[in-house]
Amino acid sequence: MFPKLPLDRWVEAFVDALESGLAPLFNFISFCVEGVVNGIADLFHWIPALVFIVLAAALAYFLGKWKFALFTAVGLLLIDNLGYWDHTVDTLALVLTAALISVVVGVPLGVWCAQSDKVRGALTPLLDFMQTMPAFVYLIPAVTFFGLGVVPGVIASVIFAVPPTIRLTNLGIRQVPGDLVEAADAFGSTRNQKLFKLQIPLAMPSIMAGINQTIMLSLSMVVIASMIGAQGIGADVYGAVTQIKTGQGFEAGLAIVVLAIVLDRMTQNMVKRKRRGSNG
Repeated sequence: MFPKLPLDRWVEAFVDALESGLAPLFNFISFCVEGVVNGIADLFHWIPALVFIVLAAALAYFLGKWKFALFTAVGLLLIDNLGYWDHTVDTLALVLTAALISVVVGVPLGVWCAQSDKVRGALTPLLDFMQTMPAFVYLIPAVTFFGLGVVPGVIASVIFAVPPTIRLTNLGIRQVPGDLVEAADAFGSTRNQKLFKLQIPLAMPSIMAGINQTIMLSLSMVVIASMIGAQGIGADVYGAVTQIKTGQGFEAGLAIVVLAIVLDRMTQNMVKRKRRGSNG
């Protein structure tokens, strides 16, 4: 029998080295992420609930149909009636921040993968690792680097949710018809012109589908993030579980379901509009 590899001690030593060597960087990231989350949350709290609901229903009508707008209005009114509006707004701020960071990081990496087989080959195992590692594991280094609160929840959500954006951006660009790329080359397009005027517009439905999956995965981390101090509906669910309050857990879970359906349908309808636009 071979002796056990001290993998746990190696990982802990690596994390300790990062914590001591990159502390200023982690403090800066924490400051920026917390500022974005608090800024979005303060804006949403500043808007009266009824006005926010009307605006959300109008956006739902613009993106979809009147049935979706009606569901959005009724669902958000139900959340407000149950007393979870403020926590829903906090959760929405966390999810949007995680999704924004995932897009800023994931889309350029997806473009890079599409342009280089070596980069795709190097990133694919890492993305597999990020998607299959249990989400709870990400909380440990996140707390170590950023402490308790909303920031480690956002960082853990980004790590867990960014792979679909990278994968589908790469896939969408690679699926652009080769004859169109050859035509762009024949007309003397530069690499950037070909990317921004041809490949990314045609790949936009795929990119939006990746963003949709990223938002859903970020929302799935809400309850897990509440275990390390992130506020929002997840804290209500976690509190209901620890105190065995079935009714409170159902209400808070229902609020998460409504928010998830609204966000999912909105991003899906954005994809459909992009496809109609590209076909037209």
